[in-house]
Amino acid sequence: MPVVFRFDGFRFHFYSNEGDPREPVHIHVARAGGDAKFWLFPEVEMAYNCGFDARTIKRLQDVVASRRSEIEEAWNEYFT
Repeated sequence: MPVVFRFDGFRFHFYSNEGDPREPVHIHVARAGGDAKFWLFPEVEMAYNCGFDARTIKRLQDVVASRRSEIEEAWNEYFT
């Protein structure tokens, strides 16, 4: 599972086996006790959340939005 970056104890990653056909660009965020998934386009949007409170989700969504181009670049590098 390629890790794109770590931030404040969270791991931002995607899975090398993202389905067939592959899902659109997204990022998984994990930390002990929780994980979430965010779509990047057309806007950053939470796909699912398991274990994070609303405040944490908002913070994670902001991080994903601010680093969206970095995430997309890592995705395209890995899958193309």
